[in-house]
Amino acid sequence: MIIPCIDLMDGKVVQLVQGRDKALEGDAPLEMLRKFAAFPEIQVIDLDAAMGKGENNALVELLASRARCRIGGGVRNADRARRLIDQGAHRVIVGTAAFTPALAEIAAEVGAERVVVALDSKNGKIVVKGWQEATEFTAEKVIGEVEPYCSGFLCTYVDKEGMLQGTDLEWFRRLRAATRHEITAAGGITTIDDIKQLSSMNVHAALGMAIYTGRLNLAELAAFD
Repeated sequence: MIIPCIDLMDGKVVQLVQGRDKALEGDAPLEMLRKFAAFPEIQVIDLDAAMGKGENNALVELLASRARCRIGGGVRNADRARRLIDQGAHRVIVGTAAFTPALAEIAAEVGAERVVVALDSKNGKIVVKGWQEATEFTAEKVIGEVEPYCSGFLCTYVDKEGMLQGTDLEWFRRLRAATRHEITAAGGITTIDDIKQLSSMNVHAALGMAIYTGRLNLAELAAFD
């Protein structure tokens, strides 16, 4: 499955490089949703909420009401997860809170089948709080420990995020061997060949920069899906 991404910051659709530098702005959120209408699921990330710098709740709720969305960014407690599900989110993405007792509470509140755990890796270590803070964990080490509290993983190779230089297929191969849960790959996916190789591992592809810059063609991607 190919999952287009809508990342929100300051009320706009944006694309960042390695979670830091804004590279471009997309069209208005509903226009992006229209462009992505052929895809079965959309990934929506509230970057302001992820970084603790505000929120885009109204936009998140609007998008969740119009399409099948997995939504992340600032999902750090059960109340927030419940609100997103009630607003129409199909699933919630939990990053920072996945390494705290809050993960079990979130899973208990909305059901593990509605939870996707984000394992975002930079320099080999998981990063949290909008990728601003490194932990001592590796994705390969913790993936099995958090399996009971989710139905899938969003694994972002932050080292190449937004750079259009390809991704680390070997890393995704190791993660695929470590869990039977669904895995969605993100970070540096640039070509149809990248997507085909991930698909051959039974790994989904979340796409951002390659779509927004036109490197990958939406019609071709929709046909692939």
